[in-house]
Amino acid sequence: MLAIVGLITILLVLASIMTKKLSTMSALIAIPIVACLFLGQGSDLGKYMLAGIKNVAPTGAMFIFAVLFFTILGDAGVFEKIVNKIVGIVGSNPVKVCIGTYVITMFAHLDGSGAATFLIVIPALLPIYEKLKMDRRILATIVALGAGTMNMLPWGGPTLRAATSLDIPVMDLFNPMIVPQIAGMACGIAIAAFFGMKEKRRLGTELASISVAPAVLSEEEQVLRRPKLFWFNLILIIVTVALMVEGTLPPVGCFMAALVVMLIVNYPDVKLQGKLIDAHAKEALMMASVLFAAGIFTGIMKGSGMISAMANGLVEIMPESLAPHFAVIIGVISMPASLLFDPDSFYFAVLPVLAQAADAVGLAGVDLGRAAIAGEMTLGFPISPLTPATFLLIGLTGIDLGEHQNIPFCGHGLYRWSFSLRQLLSGPFLYKRTKNDKY
Repeated sequence: MLAIVGLITILLVLASIMTKKLSTMSALIAIPIVACLFLGQGSDLGKYMLAGIKNVAPTGAMFIFAVLFFTILGDAGVFEKIVNKIVGIVGSNPVKVCIGTYVITMFAHLDGSGAATFLIVIPALLPIYEKLKMDRRILATIVALGAGTMNMLPWGGPTLRAATSLDIPVMDLFNPMIVPQIAGMACGIAIAAFFGMKEKRRLGTELASISVAPAVLSEEEQVLRRPKLFWFNLILIIVTVALMVEGTLPPVGCFMAALVVMLIVNYPDVKLQGKLIDAHAKEALMMASVLFAAGIFTGIMKGSGMISAMANGLVEIMPESLAPHFAVIIGVISMPASLLFDPDSFYFAVLPVLAQAADAVGLAGVDLGRAAIAGEMTLGFPISPLTPATFLLIGLTGIDLGEHQNIPFCGHGLYRWSFSLRQLLSGPFLYKRTKNDKY
Protein backbone atom coordinates (compact mmCIF):
# COMPACT_ATOMS: atom_id res chain seq x y z
CA MET A 1 0.00 0.00 0.00
CA LEU A 2 2.75 2.47 1.00
CA ALA A 3 4.68 1.80 -2.21
CA ILE A 4 1.62 2.30 -4.42
CA VAL A 5 0.63 5.53 -2.67
CA GLY A 6 4.23 6.77 -2.86
CA LEU A 7 4.46 6.09 -6.59
CA ILE A 8 1.10 7.74 -7.24
CA THR A 9 2.17 10.76 -5.15
CA ILE A 10 5.37 11.28 -7.13
CA LEU A 11 3.60 10.82 -10.46
CA LEU A 12 0.87 13.29 -9.45
CA VAL A 13 3.47 15.87 -8.37
CA LEU A 14 5.37 15.49 -11.64
CA ALA A 15 2.20 15.58 -13.76
CA SER A 16 0.69 18.61 -12.01
CA ILE A 17 3.94 20.58 -12.32
CA MET A 18 4.69 19.64 -15.90
CA THR A 19 1.14 20.36 -17.06
CA LYS A 20 1.09 23.54 -14.93
CA LYS A 21 -2.12 22.53 -13.19
CA LEU A 22 -0.48 23.52 -9.91
CA SER A 23 2.45 25.72 -9.08
CA THR A 24 5.61 23.90 -8.06
CA MET A 25 5.30 25.01 -4.44
CA SER A 26 1.62 24.03 -4.22
CA ALA A 27 2.21 20.59 -5.75
CA LEU A 28 5.16 19.83 -3.48
CA ILE A 29 3.17 20.67 -0.35
CA ALA A 30 -0.46 19.78 -1.05
CA ILE A 31 -0.14 16.38 -2.76
CA PRO A 32 2.13 14.66 -0.19
CA ILE A 33 -0.02 16.05 2.65
CA VAL A 34 -3.12 14.46 1.10
CA ALA A 35 -1.19 11.21 0.63
CA CYS A 36 -0.06 11.23 4.27
CA LEU A 37 -3.62 11.82 5.50
CA PHE A 38 -4.88 9.05 3.24
CA LEU A 39 -2.38 6.67 4.87
CA GLY A 40 -3.76 7.56 8.30
CA GLN A 41 -0.53 9.20 9.47
CA GLY A 42 -1.98 12.67 10.00
CA SER A 43 -0.84 12.75 13.64
CA ASP A 44 2.79 12.54 12.52
CA LEU A 45 2.43 14.96 9.62
CA GLY A 46 3.93 17.91 11.48
CA LYS A 47 6.95 15.86 12.54
CA TYR A 48 7.61 14.75 8.96
CA MET A 49 7.30 18.30 7.65
CA LEU A 50 9.67 19.74 10.26
CA ALA A 51 12.24 17.02 9.60
CA GLY A 52 12.17 17.82 5.89
CA ILE A 53 12.46 21.57 6.48
CA LYS A 54 15.45 21.05 8.81
CA ASN A 55 17.22 19.05 6.10
CA VAL A 56 16.94 21.81 3.49
CA ALA A 57 17.25 24.80 5.86
CA PRO A 58 21.03 25.23 5.34
CA THR A 59 20.58 25.06 1.55
CA GLY A 60 17.64 27.47 1.64
CA ALA A 61 19.49 30.02 3.75
CA MET A 62 22.59 29.70 1.57
CA PHE A 63 20.46 30.20 -1.51
CA ILE A 64 18.95 33.46 -0.25
CA PHE A 65 22.31 35.04 0.57
CA ALA A 66 24.00 33.61 -2.55
CA VAL A 67 21.32 35.08 -4.81
CA LEU A 68 21.63 38.47 -3.12
CA PHE A 69 25.42 38.28 -3.39
CA PHE A 70 25.54 37.41 -7.09
CA THR A 71 22.66 39.64 -8.23
CA ILE A 72 24.10 42.72 -6.53
CA LEU A 73 27.52 41.89 -7.99
CA GLY A 74 25.71 41.85 -11.33
CA ASP A 75 24.49 45.38 -10.61
CA ALA A 76 28.12 46.33 -9.92
CA GLY A 77 29.04 45.12 -13.42
CA VAL A 78 31.31 42.20 -12.51
CA PHE A 79 29.67 39.61 -14.74
CA GLU A 80 29.08 42.07 -17.56
CA LYS A 81 32.83 42.43 -18.09
CA ILE A 82 33.38 38.65 -17.96
CA VAL A 83 30.48 38.00 -20.32
CA ASN A 84 31.67 40.58 -22.83
CA LYS A 85 35.10 38.88 -22.83
CA ILE A 86 33.59 35.42 -23.38
CA VAL A 87 31.19 36.66 -26.04
CA GLY A 88 34.14 38.31 -27.78
CA ILE A 89 35.78 34.85 -27.99
CA VAL A 90 32.77 32.72 -29.02
CA GLY A 91 30.96 35.46 -30.91
CA SER A 92 27.30 34.80 -31.57
CA ASN A 93 27.74 31.06 -32.21
CA PRO A 94 25.31 29.04 -30.05
CA VAL A 95 27.23 25.82 -30.75
CA LYS A 96 30.43 27.21 -29.17
CA VAL A 97 28.40 28.66 -26.29
CA CYS A 98 26.73 25.33 -25.50
CA ILE A 99 29.96 23.31 -25.72
CA GLY A 100 31.72 25.92 -23.59
CA THR A 101 28.91 25.70 -21.03
CA TYR A 102 29.39 21.94 -20.72
CA VAL A 103 33.18 22.16 -20.40
CA ILE A 104 33.03 25.01 -17.86
CA THR A 105 30.50 23.07 -15.78
CA MET A 106 32.71 19.98 -15.69
CA PHE A 107 35.64 22.01 -14.36
CA ALA A 108 33.42 23.87 -11.88
CA HIS A 109 32.07 20.55 -10.57
CA LEU A 110 35.45 19.10 -9.67
CA ASP A 111 34.57 19.85 -6.03
CA GLY A 112 31.60 17.47 -6.27
CA SER A 113 29.09 20.02 -4.96
CA GLY A 114 26.07 20.57 -7.20
CA ALA A 115 24.98 23.66 -5.29
CA ALA A 116 28.42 25.29 -5.56
CA THR A 117 28.60 24.47 -9.28
CA PHE A 118 25.25 26.05 -10.02
CA LEU A 119 26.11 29.13 -7.98
CA ILE A 120 29.35 29.56 -9.93
CA VAL A 121 28.25 28.70 -13.47
CA ILE A 122 24.68 29.98 -13.82
CA PRO A 123 25.23 33.64 -12.78
CA ALA A 124 28.28 33.82 -15.06
CA LEU A 125 26.72 32.25 -18.16
CA LEU A 126 23.05 33.29 -17.98
CA PRO A 127 23.77 36.83 -19.27
CA ILE A 128 25.44 35.29 -22.36
CA TYR A 129 22.34 33.22 -23.12
CA GLU A 130 20.16 36.29 -22.64
CA LYS A 131 22.42 38.41 -24.83
CA LEU A 132 22.24 35.85 -27.66
CA LYS A 133 18.50 35.23 -27.02
CA MET A 134 19.16 31.54 -26.39
CA ASP A 135 16.71 29.36 -24.46
CA ARG A 136 17.69 29.40 -20.78
CA ARG A 137 16.20 25.93 -20.39
CA ILE A 138 19.07 24.67 -22.51
CA LEU A 139 21.50 26.33 -20.10
CA ALA A 140 19.89 24.46 -17.19
CA THR A 141 19.96 21.16 -19.08
CA ILE A 142 23.60 21.40 -20.17
CA VAL A 143 24.77 22.49 -16.72
CA ALA A 144 22.85 19.61 -15.14
CA LEU A 145 24.36 17.21 -17.67
CA GLY A 146 27.91 18.45 -17.07
CA ALA A 147 27.55 18.32 -13.29
CA GLY A 148 26.00 14.87 -13.51
CA THR A 149 28.90 13.52 -15.56
CA MET A 150 31.37 14.68 -12.92
CA ASN A 151 29.26 13.14 -10.16
CA MET A 152 30.85 9.84 -11.18
CA LEU A 153 34.21 10.95 -9.73
CA PRO A 154 35.37 9.09 -6.58
CA TRP A 155 34.42 12.02 -4.38
CA GLY A 156 31.08 12.54 -6.16
CA GLY A 157 27.93 11.97 -4.15
CA PRO A 158 26.58 8.90 -6.04
CA THR A 159 29.94 7.10 -6.13
CA LEU A 160 30.62 7.74 -2.44
CA ARG A 161 27.12 6.59 -1.49
CA ALA A 162 27.39 3.44 -3.60
CA ALA A 163 30.79 2.55 -2.11
CA THR A 164 29.53 3.19 1.42
CA SER A 165 26.32 1.20 1.05
CA LEU A 166 28.14 -1.77 -0.51
CA ASP A 167 31.05 -1.50 1.94
CA ILE A 168 33.75 -1.55 -0.74
CA PRO A 169 36.74 0.77 -1.36
CA VAL A 170 35.63 3.67 -3.50
CA MET A 171 38.51 3.28 -5.97
CA ASP A 172 37.64 -0.40 -6.51
CA LEU A 173 34.21 0.80 -7.53
CA PHE A 174 35.40 3.69 -9.66
CA ASN A 175 38.50 2.50 -11.55
CA PRO A 176 36.64 0.36 -14.13
CA MET A 177 34.30 3.33 -14.70
CA ILE A 178 37.04 5.61 -16.04
CA VAL A 179 36.43 4.57 -19.66
CA PRO A 180 32.62 4.87 -19.34
CA GLN A 181 33.04 8.32 -17.82
CA ILE A 182 35.29 9.44 -20.67
CA ALA A 183 32.71 8.07 -23.11
CA GLY A 184 30.07 10.00 -21.20
CA MET A 185 32.05 13.23 -21.43
CA ALA A 186 32.40 12.82 -25.19
CA CYS A 187 28.71 12.09 -25.52
CA GLY A 188 27.90 15.12 -23.35
CA ILE A 189 29.89 17.40 -25.63
CA ALA A 190 27.99 15.95 -28.59
CA ILE A 191 24.65 16.60 -26.89
CA ALA A 192 25.71 20.17 -26.06
CA ALA A 193 26.68 20.68 -29.70
CA PHE A 194 23.30 19.27 -30.75
CA PHE A 195 21.52 21.79 -28.53
CA GLY A 196 23.71 24.55 -29.96
CA MET A 197 22.90 23.59 -33.55
CA LYS A 198 19.22 23.45 -32.68
CA GLU A 199 19.38 26.96 -31.22
CA LYS A 200 21.37 28.16 -34.22
CA ARG A 201 18.63 26.91 -36.55
CA ARG A 202 15.89 28.40 -34.35
CA LEU A 203 17.47 31.84 -34.21
CA GLY A 204 18.42 31.72 -37.90
CA THR A 205 19.02 35.10 -39.44
CA GLU A 206 18.25 36.73 -36.10
CA LEU A 207 21.78 35.84 -34.97
CA ALA A 208 23.23 38.23 -37.54
CA SER A 209 21.33 41.11 -35.99
CA ILE A 210 22.47 40.33 -32.45
CA SER A 211 25.17 42.69 -31.38
CA VAL A 212 28.09 41.27 -29.44
CA ALA A 213 29.17 44.76 -28.51
CA PRO A 214 28.66 45.89 -24.91
CA ALA A 215 25.10 47.00 -24.24
CA VAL A 216 24.26 50.64 -23.71
CA LEU A 217 23.61 51.19 -20.03
CA SER A 218 20.78 53.23 -18.63
CA GLU A 219 21.51 56.10 -16.27
CA GLU A 220 20.37 54.06 -13.28
CA GLU A 221 22.60 51.13 -14.27
CA GLN A 222 25.59 53.42 -14.71
CA VAL A 223 25.10 54.74 -11.16
CA LEU A 224 25.34 51.20 -9.78
CA ARG A 225 28.39 50.14 -11.80
CA ARG A 226 31.70 49.86 -9.95
CA PRO A 227 34.32 49.30 -12.71
CA LYS A 228 37.21 50.38 -10.46
CA LEU A 229 36.31 47.61 -8.01
CA PHE A 230 36.18 44.83 -10.62
CA TRP A 231 39.31 43.05 -9.43
CA PHE A 232 38.33 43.38 -5.79
CA ASN A 233 34.92 41.86 -6.53
CA LEU A 234 36.42 39.08 -8.64
CA ILE A 235 38.90 38.17 -5.89
CA LEU A 236 36.03 38.26 -3.38
CA ILE A 237 34.10 35.74 -5.50
CA ILE A 238 37.15 33.45 -5.77
CA VAL A 239 37.86 33.64 -2.04
CA THR A 240 34.20 32.98 -1.19
CA VAL A 241 34.00 29.92 -3.43
CA ALA A 242 37.39 28.65 -2.19
CA LEU A 243 36.34 28.92 1.45
CA MET A 244 33.08 27.14 0.64
CA VAL A 245 34.81 24.31 -1.23
CA GLU A 246 37.53 23.95 1.42
CA GLY A 247 34.93 23.78 4.15
CA THR A 248 36.52 26.51 6.28
CA LEU A 249 33.07 28.01 6.74
CA PRO A 250 29.64 26.56 6.04
CA PRO A 251 28.27 27.72 2.65
CA VAL A 252 25.64 29.95 4.23
CA GLY A 253 28.33 31.57 6.42
CA CYS A 254 30.55 32.18 3.36
CA PHE A 255 27.83 34.00 1.45
CA MET A 256 26.58 35.96 4.45
CA ALA A 257 30.07 37.28 5.17
CA ALA A 258 30.81 37.88 1.47
CA LEU A 259 27.55 39.79 1.01
CA VAL A 260 28.33 42.09 3.92
CA VAL A 261 31.89 42.78 2.71
CA MET A 262 30.72 43.37 -0.85
CA LEU A 263 28.00 45.82 0.21
CA ILE A 264 30.26 47.80 2.53
CA VAL A 265 33.02 48.16 -0.07
CA ASN A 266 30.88 48.74 -3.16
CA TYR A 267 27.95 50.62 -1.68
CA PRO A 268 28.88 52.30 1.61
CA ASP A 269 25.66 54.31 1.52
CA VAL A 270 23.27 52.44 3.87
CA LYS A 271 20.17 53.67 2.03
CA LEU A 272 21.52 52.37 -1.27
CA GLN A 273 22.33 49.02 0.36
CA GLY A 274 18.73 48.74 1.53
CA LYS A 275 17.45 49.68 -1.91
CA LEU A 276 19.53 46.99 -3.60
CA ILE A 277 18.50 44.31 -1.11
CA ASP A 278 14.84 45.27 -1.50
CA ALA A 279 15.19 45.04 -5.28
CA HIS A 280 16.41 41.44 -5.19
CA ALA A 281 15.01 40.01 -1.93
CA LYS A 282 11.60 39.17 -3.36
CA GLU A 283 13.08 36.97 -6.09
CA ALA A 284 15.44 35.26 -3.64
CA LEU A 285 12.66 34.53 -1.15
CA MET A 286 10.33 33.20 -3.85
CA MET A 287 13.00 30.77 -4.99
CA ALA A 288 13.84 29.75 -1.42
CA SER A 289 10.17 29.06 -0.69
CA VAL A 290 10.22 26.34 -3.35
CA LEU A 291 13.28 24.80 -1.69
CA PHE A 292 11.46 24.60 1.63
CA ALA A 293 8.41 23.15 -0.13
CA ALA A 294 10.71 20.48 -1.56
CA GLY A 295 11.92 19.82 1.99
CA ILE A 296 8.34 19.24 3.14
CA PHE A 297 7.76 16.89 0.20
CA THR A 298 10.90 14.86 0.92
CA GLY A 299 10.24 14.84 4.67
CA ILE A 300 6.74 13.42 4.24
CA MET A 301 7.83 10.85 1.64
CA LYS A 302 10.66 9.58 3.84
CA GLY A 303 8.99 9.89 7.23
CA SER A 304 5.81 8.11 6.16
CA GLY A 305 7.82 5.19 4.83
CA MET A 306 6.70 5.63 1.21
CA ILE A 307 10.26 5.87 -0.14
CA SER A 308 11.51 2.74 1.65
CA ALA A 309 8.33 0.86 0.67
CA MET A 310 8.92 1.70 -3.00
CA ALA A 311 12.48 0.45 -2.68
CA ASN A 312 11.40 -2.87 -1.18
CA GLY A 313 8.58 -3.18 -3.69
CA LEU A 314 10.99 -2.71 -6.56
CA VAL A 315 13.00 -5.68 -5.37
CA GLU A 316 9.96 -7.86 -4.69
CA ILE A 317 8.39 -7.48 -8.12
CA MET A 318 11.60 -8.35 -9.95
CA PRO A 319 11.45 -12.01 -11.09
CA GLU A 320 14.16 -14.29 -9.74
CA SER A 321 15.06 -15.34 -13.28
CA LEU A 322 16.30 -11.83 -13.92
CA ALA A 323 18.69 -11.90 -10.96
CA PRO A 324 21.77 -12.83 -13.08
CA HIS A 325 21.09 -9.74 -15.18
CA PHE A 326 20.63 -7.32 -12.28
CA ALA A 327 23.59 -5.17 -13.30
CA VAL A 328 22.31 -4.54 -16.82
CA ILE A 329 18.76 -3.95 -15.56
CA ILE A 330 19.93 -1.44 -12.95
CA GLY A 331 22.06 0.29 -15.57
CA VAL A 332 19.06 0.65 -17.90
CA ILE A 333 16.68 2.02 -15.27
CA SER A 334 19.21 4.08 -13.33
CA MET A 335 18.59 7.38 -15.13
CA PRO A 336 14.76 7.27 -14.89
CA ALA A 337 15.14 6.12 -11.28
CA SER A 338 16.48 9.59 -10.46
CA LEU A 339 12.91 10.84 -10.81
CA LEU A 340 11.57 8.44 -8.17
CA PHE A 341 14.34 8.30 -5.59
CA ASP A 342 16.59 10.84 -3.95
CA PRO A 343 20.25 9.67 -3.87
CA ASP A 344 20.17 8.64 -0.20
CA SER A 345 17.06 6.50 -0.66
CA PHE A 346 18.36 4.80 -3.79
CA TYR A 347 21.92 4.10 -2.68
CA PHE A 348 21.22 3.33 0.97
CA ALA A 349 17.85 1.57 0.63
CA VAL A 350 17.43 0.14 -2.88
CA LEU A 351 21.01 -0.76 -3.84
CA PRO A 352 21.92 -2.85 -0.72
CA VAL A 353 18.77 -4.95 -1.13
CA LEU A 354 19.53 -5.55 -4.80
CA ALA A 355 23.16 -6.36 -3.97
CA GLN A 356 22.03 -8.93 -1.40
CA ALA A 357 19.79 -10.55 -4.00
CA ALA A 358 22.67 -10.58 -6.50
CA ASP A 359 24.95 -12.16 -3.91
CA ALA A 360 22.46 -15.00 -3.50
CA VAL A 361 22.89 -15.97 -7.18
CA GLY A 362 26.67 -15.59 -7.12
CA LEU A 363 26.98 -12.11 -8.65
CA ALA A 364 29.27 -9.36 -7.40
CA GLY A 365 27.43 -6.50 -5.76
CA VAL A 366 30.12 -4.10 -6.99
CA ASP A 367 28.77 -4.50 -10.54
CA LEU A 368 25.39 -3.22 -9.38
CA GLY A 369 27.09 -0.20 -7.87
CA ARG A 370 28.87 0.57 -11.16
CA ALA A 371 25.67 0.09 -13.13
CA ALA A 372 23.81 2.41 -10.74
CA ILE A 373 26.32 5.25 -11.01
CA ALA A 374 26.07 5.05 -14.81
CA GLY A 375 22.83 7.00 -14.50
CA GLU A 376 21.24 7.42 -11.06
CA MET A 377 21.96 10.97 -9.93
CA THR A 378 24.67 11.29 -12.56
CA LEU A 379 22.89 11.58 -15.87
CA GLY A 380 19.63 11.89 -13.97
CA PHE A 381 20.95 14.83 -11.93
CA PRO A 382 19.13 17.08 -11.17
CA ILE A 383 15.63 16.61 -12.58
CA SER A 384 13.72 15.16 -9.63
CA PRO A 385 11.61 17.18 -7.16
CA LEU A 386 13.20 14.95 -4.50
CA THR A 387 16.57 16.64 -5.11
CA PRO A 388 16.98 20.10 -3.51
CA ALA A 389 19.70 21.00 -6.04
CA THR A 390 17.06 20.80 -8.76
CA PHE A 391 15.30 23.83 -7.34
CA LEU A 392 18.55 25.71 -6.92
CA LEU A 393 19.29 25.15 -10.61
CA ILE A 394 15.88 26.22 -11.89
CA GLY A 395 15.74 29.12 -9.45
CA LEU A 396 19.02 30.54 -10.68
CA THR A 397 18.02 30.14 -14.34
CA GLY A 398 14.56 31.61 -13.75
CA ILE A 399 12.50 28.69 -15.05
CA ASP A 400 10.01 26.39 -13.35
CA LEU A 401 10.32 22.65 -12.81
CA GLY A 402 7.91 21.77 -15.60
CA GLU A 403 9.89 23.78 -18.15
CA HIS A 404 13.14 22.19 -16.99
CA GLN A 405 11.81 18.64 -17.16
CA ASN A 406 10.23 19.16 -20.56
CA ILE A 407 13.68 19.43 -22.11
CA PRO A 408 15.85 16.92 -20.25
CA PHE A 409 13.12 14.35 -19.62
CA CYS A 410 10.29 14.65 -22.11
CA GLY A 411 11.80 16.57 -24.96
CA HIS A 412 15.36 15.25 -24.89
CA GLY A 413 15.24 12.54 -22.27
CA LEU A 414 16.17 9.97 -24.88
CA TYR A 415 19.48 11.76 -25.38
CA ARG A 416 20.20 11.76 -21.66
CA TRP A 417 19.12 8.14 -21.37
CA SER A 418 21.23 7.15 -24.34
CA PHE A 419 24.11 8.94 -22.62
CA SER A 420 23.60 6.73 -19.57
CA LEU A 421 23.32 3.59 -21.70
CA ARG A 422 26.43 4.51 -23.66
CA GLN A 423 28.35 4.68 -20.42
CA LEU A 424 26.86 1.34 -19.46
CA LEU A 425 27.81 -0.30 -22.78
CA SER A 426 31.39 0.93 -22.50
CA GLY A 427 31.65 -0.58 -19.01
CA PRO A 428 32.21 -4.08 -17.66
CA PHE A 429 28.56 -5.18 -17.39
CA LEU A 430 27.95 -6.92 -20.70
CA TYR A 431 28.86 -10.37 -19.59
CA LYS A 432 27.95 -12.55 -16.67
CA ARG A 433 30.58 -12.65 -13.94
CA THR A 434 30.61 -13.95 -10.39
CA LYS A 435 31.71 -12.28 -7.22
CA ASN A 436 34.91 -14.31 -7.28
CA ASP A 437 35.99 -13.08 -10.72
CA LYS A 438 38.81 -10.54 -11.00
CA TYR A 439 39.37 -7.76 -13.51
